[in-house]
Amino acid sequence: MKVLLANPRGFCAGVNMAIRCLEEVIRRVGTKVYVYHEIVHNRNVVNRFSDQGVTFVESVEQIPIGSILVFSAHGVSPEIRRVARDRKLQTIDATCPLVTKVHLETIRFANQGYSIILIGHEGHDEVIGTMGEAPESITLVGTLDDVAELKFTSSDKIACLTQTTLSVAETAVIVQALRQRYPQIELPGKEDICYATTNRQEAVRLLIESSDVLIVLGSQNSSNSRRLMETGAAKGVPSYLVDDSSELQLDWFHDAQTVVVTAGASAPEVVVQECVDFLRHHFSATVSEEMLKHENVEFPLPRELQMLIAE
Repeated sequence: MKVLLANPRGFCAGVNMAIRCLEEVIRRVGTKVYVYHEIVHNRNVVNRFSDQGVTFVESVEQIPIGSILVFSAHGVSPEIRRVARDRKLQTIDATCPLVTKVHLETIRFANQGYSIILIGHEGHDEVIGTMGEAPESITLVGTLDDVAELKFTSSDKIACLTQTTLSVAETAVIVQALRQRYPQIELPGKEDICYATTNRQEAVRLLIESSDVLIVLGSQNSSNSRRLMETGAAKGVPSYLVDDSSELQLDWFHDAQTVVVTAGASAPEVVVQECVDFLRHHFSATVSEEMLKHENVEFPLPRELQMLIAE
C-alpha cells in the first residue's frame, strides 16, 4: 500500500489562533474559563481542553457573572455579545478573521439596503453568528432548490455572501444560478470561502484521481472536513471521515493500493500520524508527503488577550 499524505492539511491559521488563544488564557488565569460553543469543531481538541478543566457552554446564561468567556473560532451574533456584557463577562474573541470579514460584509450590505442571500448550512455555528448581524435582511440558501424558491425580483437590491467552509464546486454552481436569476446581484470583492478550505479541497481533487480510498481526519460536525469527504465520494472513491485511528476499519482497505490521507482544518496533526502508523502497521504502507501548495498565513492573538497577557 502507498499512502499519499495531502499537504496542505490540518490546522489553518484561524484554528491555530483560536487554540493558541485558549491555551494562553489557561496559562495566564488557569482553567476556570468558559468557551461559547466548541473552540473549534474537533472532538479531540475539545476533549483535551475539557480534560484540563475548561467548560464549554451552549448558553451564555450558564456562565457565572464576571467570569472569563472565550468566543469560538466560528463567531457569534451581536445578541450573544450583548448578553455577555450584561453578565459582566470578560470576553476574549477568538473568531477567525475570515469569518469576521463575512460579518463586516453583512453589516455593510445591510446598511446599504441590500437583501442578503447567505449560502450556508442551516444550524452551523458560523451561519447562526453571521445571520445574527442582520436577521431581517438575510435569506439562507443551501441548495439549488432553495434558489428556485426565492421571491426576489430583478429590481431588488441583492447581495450574496457565503459560509467560509463550503464546497468550492457546489457553491460555484449555486452562485451561478443566482447570477442567472438575478443579474444585478452583488458579491464581495474577494470570495468568502477561506483559503484553507479551498486549498484542502483542491489537494484532495488532485490526489483522488489515482487513489482507491480517501481517509479524512476530522469530526462529523466539522463542515470543512465533511466537504473533503464529499469531494472524494463525488469522484466515486470510498471516502471516510474519522476522528482518529480508533475508528478505522480494516475492511475499508481490502485490495487498496493507494490511500489518500488528509485532515480538516480543525484536526490536529497527531491524529493524522496515528492514522499513518495504523496503515504502516497493518499494511506495511509506504508514505509519500504530497506538497501541493505552501501556506504561510498567520493571525495575531486577539487584542483582548494581549491586554490580559500584559496585566
